[in-house]
Amino acid sequence: MTAGPVDYDAELTRYDPVLRRAWAVQPHDRVLDVGCGAGRTTRTAARLARAGSALGVDVSAPAIERARGLALAEGLGNVTFERADAQAHPFAQGRFDLAISRFGTMFFDDPVAAFGNIGRALRPAGRLVMLVWQAAERNEWDVVIREALAEPGGPAVVAGDGPDAFSLADPATVAAVLRAAGFADIVLTDVGQPVYYGPDPTAALDWIGRFAVTKNLLERLDPAAAARALARLRDALAARTTDGGVWFDSRAWIVTARRR
Repeated sequence: MTAGPVDYDAELTRYDPVLRRAWAVQPHDRVLDVGCGAGRTTRTAARLARAGSALGVDVSAPAIERARGLALAEGLGNVTFERADAQAHPFAQGRFDLAISRFGTMFFDDPVAAFGNIGRALRPAGRLVMLVWQAAERNEWDVVIREALAEPGGPAVVAGDGPDAFSLADPATVAAVLRAAGFADIVLTDVGQPVYYGPDPTAALDWIGRFAVTKNLLERLDPAAAARALARLRDALAARTTDGGVWFDSRAWIVTARRR
């Protein structure tokens, strides 16, 4: 287990081997990575598709610049990155054999339209393999954040409006969306891995403070209540600190499907 600095790739490192097995990338595959962030998954796919290619897309310009720099430093010649919104980007139809995503598909405004656009980018019978969170109550990290930010004896806190990391947590919803978007052979596989939040409580608190759910909840508190909530959260992180850093249980779905 890593015990170094935390970033998104470090947080999710234990999911990497699970994803590689699910992708089953073939040497000549053309791979599309949706919501690629700094491109770790894209670069991994490119190495597996050694006679093919990988394209990573993300809406974040800084993330794409970082991804390009890392790919250049690693000498990968079959990987490219574009700042693009996969919901509406005009991909060449039938260009890709495989579309992948590591927690990059939960925030679509219109999921059916978005997955339809991704599906059209796949060749007939092309595969989709994505990782999405299961329900919030099955993810210790979300439970602990919400419990810590709630006043003792008070009501449970909810984030309210904003991005919903658990929008694809319900298997029936996922299946209905993908069928409407033109996919078949839809399978959800239960996976659970610990997620890494940093080498110590201070680093973990800084990392969690960047989460949309944390920001949204703290904004709803007055300064004194926010300070108390952060102190409770630090205590919760300290209680979960080991020699290997701060880790939380998590559960996700690996969703596989084929374009009709």
